[in-house]
Amino acid sequence: MASGIHMPGPVCLIENSSEQLVVNQEALEILSSMEKPVVVVAIVGLYRTGKSYLMNKLAGKQNGFSLGSTVQSHTKGIWMWCLPHPQKPEHTLVLLDTEGLEDVKKGDNQNDCWIFALAVLLSSTFIYNSIGTINQQAMDQLQNSFIISSVEPEDFLTEDASYVTKLTDLIKSKSSPDQSDVDDSGNFVGFFPNFVWTLRDFSLDLEEDGKSITPDEYLESSLALKKGTDENTKRFNEPRLCIRKFFPKRKCFIFHRPADRKQLRELEFMREEELNKEFVEEFEKFCSYIYSDSGVKTLSGGIIINGKRLKSLVETYVNAISSGSLPCMESAVMTLARIENSAAVQKAITHYEEQMNQKIQMPTETLQELLALHRTCESEATEIFVKNSFMDVDQNFQNELGTQLEGKQDAFVKKNMDMSSARCSDLLERIFGPLEEEVKQGSFHKPGGYYLYLQKKQELEKMYKQTPGKGLQAEEMLRKYNESKEEVAETLLKMDQSLTEKEKQIEVERVKAEAAEAAKRAVEEMQKKHEQLMEQKEKSYQELMKQMTKKMEQERKELMAEQERIISLKIQEYERLLKEGLMNECKKLFQEIQNNKDIVSYLSCTIL
Repeated sequence: MASGIHMPGPVCLIENSSEQLVVNQEALEILSSMEKPVVVVAIVGLYRTGKSYLMNKLAGKQNGFSLGSTVQSHTKGIWMWCLPHPQKPEHTLVLLDTEGLEDVKKGDNQNDCWIFALAVLLSSTFIYNSIGTINQQAMDQLQNSFIISSVEPEDFLTEDASYVTKLTDLIKSKSSPDQSDVDDSGNFVGFFPNFVWTLRDFSLDLEEDGKSITPDEYLESSLALKKGTDENTKRFNEPRLCIRKFFPKRKCFIFHRPADRKQLRELEFMREEELNKEFVEEFEKFCSYIYSDSGVKTLSGGIIINGKRLKSLVETYVNAISSGSLPCMESAVMTLARIENSAAVQKAITHYEEQMNQKIQMPTETLQELLALHRTCESEATEIFVKNSFMDVDQNFQNELGTQLEGKQDAFVKKNMDMSSARCSDLLERIFGPLEEEVKQGSFHKPGGYYLYLQKKQELEKMYKQTPGKGLQAEEMLRKYNESKEEVAETLLKMDQSLTEKEKQIEVERVKAEAAEAAKRAVEEMQKKHEQLMEQKEKSYQELMKQMTKKMEQERKELMAEQERIISLKIQEYERLLKEGLMNECKKLFQEIQNNKDIVSYLSCTIL
């Protein structure tokens, strides 16, 4: 499925069974195979309002999502259909059809609230589907969708009750324990989806004060607030404030009845030419808007969501709900970051090892040869980590990558040394074996035998040095070999009757000086290798810091852009409230705008 989506029909994503929400593993496997960015369109609404039919049309299919023909809710839980995006080739369209809300057959509607909240959290475009017009009943139904039944109903009837309280009883944006009693709803606009209200079986003329208006203008007119502080006014304003505050980008579509009432039972089997022409035109406009204007699902900081990341979000949110916690955007992002960053480290290390093993020919003649290849492979691995990681807040994964790369480098250096030592050992045994056999047979136990031995030994050393492919342990292994044969040379020197005692003493001193010089060179060579390794490790650290600093700067700019976008949206709403003369609401929103500006100011002064 990585190269293309092949889902003949929807599958259940989240099951609503026995008052428990359970994630379907089959759906998760489908999501985990999807690498392309996802455009997630979710629909909610009362049961038996035609949500599934609308989603089938978005899928470009006559049927797929299950349609019912009775007054009972037909879809249970949340169902998912992944399709190639009809207008964006490098994207996947994910359609989420949800269980009908407020089905009287269910008795306990607690999970309605969670299904509604999950649809908001998972989607990039959120469709609220209802029948008829936008009136107070429709507003109340929308507001009730957010109320979680674990909170006592009378809590929402108190004088200071507000929609914000109800919404934050379902979703949190921050996970800090000391923020548990703080209203963080001002952050919701940053990650809430675009809002589309679809009105089915609409029968009114779109007019206001004798002038024709658009569906969008009808929606905005319906969202107008009343002045006053009495309970009725507060109850009237709450759902409207909710939509205006948390869904600044909103759209409205109206659909006239598609066919006669008797034909509605067979709606999914009816051909387009059998439907009301006006209905068909309205649906075409709706589909066109969803395809062109629904953006990729993103998280705070511009994090683009693909199928794998969507899978993580689904699991994180449902697990939170199942454990009695609240779905939290910040926690979800951090959980996703941990999963992705851990995978990014592994992906980078795997690439490094594969490239080193493919390209290196061990043993290398010099350490620099190996380190040069290491630098290339390490740079590629770091780029892979930077590309696939995000929000490594405490640099834990960056440090993990650095530690592992250093360990891998040390392992390759050791392997290179060991292979060189082994090859040199074999070569020394092969070249000097015949000489050692002559010594055993006493071929040099005669006058002049000592210098004859030295002459042959020097000839063999020359042969050894001229043999290629020994690696960087060549000189050290020869030194150790000569050191191991010092006793043989001393014995031959003592037995050589052609030499005087003085000549023998001079030779002993010469051999000692050569050995000392060889040992000195070995120490110097070891120190040089150590310095090269330390220099390389410092370069590796600096390169990693350079790339990660660039990455963090990019993330900082994305966060600033996100905050500035939020400020712009809030200013637009502030100006609307100001025109309506709602000064109390203006004051609240003005404070939120100032808080967002403080964040931008902090980010702009942050030096990474």
